[in-house]
Amino acid sequence: MTGYSARLPLQYSESDGPYTLNKDLKDVIRQNLKMLILTNPGERVMNVDYGVGAKRLLFENRSSSAVSYIQSAILSQISKYMAFIIINSINVQTTDTNMEIDENTAYISLDYSIPSLKTEDSISLILSSN
Repeated sequence: MTGYSARLPLQYSESDGPYTLNKDLKDVIRQNLKMLILTNPGERVMNVDYGVGAKRLLFENRSSSAVSYIQSAILSQISKYMAFIIINSINVQTTDTNMEIDENTAYISLDYSIPSLKTEDSISLILSSN
């Protein structure tokens, strides 16, 4: 069967060929959004502006300004590189916003719409220095 892109992390698939494939556009968009959030600026070859670098949040002083910075960076990067999706909500939680969260961990969740596919989806990321 054909697909749109390789599913990450790469895994061998007997049915798809050398790698398991994303066969649904919604899955491709979810994977690309995750990569946009996790990629550090300067990490992508030939496109030094690409990426939010959300893991940097783990090494910042815990404050509402760090959370606001990550939220605005996510919105800015999405409007630049994935303008075809609409962010409905962003929730970033750290020790500063939720005392039950480990000091070396942050949670990011996004609810978004894909108007061209007439669908909604969400993504949740757990960032940890461990």
